[in-house]
Amino acid sequence: MILILFSSIFIIPVLLGIGKIMEKVFGILFYGISGKILLGVMGISLAWTVTSFLIPLNIYVEIITVLLGLLYFFKEKLYQEFYQLTKKDIALGGIVSTIILLSGSYYPYILDHFGYYIPTIKWLTEYGLIKGISNLDFILGQMSVWHIFQAGFSNFSDPFLRINSIILIVYTLYSIERKSWIHLCFLPVLLLFSQSPSPDLPVIAFSLIILNEMISGNKNTSLLFAFSVFVFLIKPTMIWLPILVFLNSIIILKSSFKKLLFGGLILLLFFIKNIWTFGYPIFPISIVDLGFSWKPNPEVLKTSSQYAIMKTYDMQYSYEEIQRFSTFDHIKNWFFLKGIKSVINIFFILSLLIFSAFTWMKKKKLITLICISLLIKSILVLAFSAQYRFFIDVFFVIFLVMFHEYFDKRKSLVVFSGLSLFFISILSFPSFIQQSIPSFRLGSFMAGFKKEQLYQPSTYQYHQFNTFKVGNLNFNVSKNYPYNFDTPLPAISSSYIFDDVKARIFPQLINKNDMKKGFIWKKITPEEKKEAATVINNIENIDK
Repeated sequence: MILILFSSIFIIPVLLGIGKIMEKVFGILFYGISGKILLGVMGISLAWTVTSFLIPLNIYVEIITVLLGLLYFFKEKLYQEFYQLTKKDIALGGIVSTIILLSGSYYPYILDHFGYYIPTIKWLTEYGLIKGISNLDFILGQMSVWHIFQAGFSNFSDPFLRINSIILIVYTLYSIERKSWIHLCFLPVLLLFSQSPSPDLPVIAFSLIILNEMISGNKNTSLLFAFSVFVFLIKPTMIWLPILVFLNSIIILKSSFKKLLFGGLILLLFFIKNIWTFGYPIFPISIVDLGFSWKPNPEVLKTSSQYAIMKTYDMQYSYEEIQRFSTFDHIKNWFFLKGIKSVINIFFILSLLIFSAFTWMKKKKLITLICISLLIKSILVLAFSAQYRFFIDVFFVIFLVMFHEYFDKRKSLVVFSGLSLFFISILSFPSFIQQSIPSFRLGSFMAGFKKEQLYQPSTYQYHQFNTFKVGNLNFNVSKNYPYNFDTPLPAISSSYIFDDVKARIFPQLINKNDMKKGFIWKKITPEEKKEAATVINNIENIDK
């Protein structure tokens, strides 16, 4: 907890300094400390994304960025902006930040933290963006811009990967600066994402900020659209936000297309990054085939698509069973899954219906555009993979639009206090949620409170692995554990090894002497088939 505080005190001035540089070049997103910080987050993320094509995001990259940010922080006397906050504002911010620091100090429990977030960050800090990395371990093809941002600060500024806790402090600051107190109602829920560099937290917080700015009358089309595209870069399921800002700028503000140019360039960077790591413009969809040699094998893409469909039904049905569903079965079985997912799915559809009715009654252009954008996003999610984690942001948006005038400071603080106590209790005593909602699987991975976390945030160490060779690739596999969060690179998840061998392929180095050159897949030769069989036998024997 104390170490996260030190990271916050160190990183926030850096973000402010870089944000000031961004303001000088591109203008003001909105006035205040939080406005500069958000521009700093975007500027650093985009700069490091470009940098990671060329070099790893190592300590030298971090030192240069930190020195530049601190230089402008003191040169422009940005610390004076904190003096504009009242004593009551500072006291409230301090109390909320303490709760955030405490929640961020618990053990990570989101499974993607171990199977996706940390492995991605390790690759970025040691090698940068690798061409065709999805051929090695399919999920690494995402390479979210948020993990690029976290990777750059992971060498010494934030080695415990608690950047989300820092962003929550910034989100609190925004709520206080803008006197938009309803955001305090959302903070306790977001505490559940503060222990890991989960992209869900920043995209929800950032989208709510942009939405609030639009409702408040912010007409800076260029930066609003650019930042909304940046949010899309972090997590493409947030497609509703750039659609909304685009529609608002064209239909309501009547802006020229020139103001969308900056956002268009950011979107182009997103496509280039995905093509480099995945072979196609949008992960994990194999559309717009440009014929790159490092694109994934069709069988692997097919397996990924089938898995996404099964995840839609919470893995409660096999792919073959789902294929036999009628249209009515698809809808019925999705609504009536066993456990908490059924409740979330039903509530999602009800929320959309209620918001549509609310939109019709209000008859306001902006609210209509918000509704249209959410419906477009919802249709896309339902069509590809209707998992609750892909539409959870919709609940926040609907709540903000419908109740932003109702929640004043007092009501928001009451909700914040009650929900914070509830969620901190869950993190501290996870047996409660494990017994009450056994279908909420993540609850079983919560470890509870440890007194050591008051100083240092809790982390796991495993570091047990085996080394194998197939063809020209030497690789590591975590021993008797499905994820490679602290396995030396190059590491492959055992599940992907089984998928590759089933497809009669295996990842290989493009240049056997230089892993930075990237990976492709190749059909396995008889000799490589024997090597792969040895790997699988070894994994299966260890698992037994």
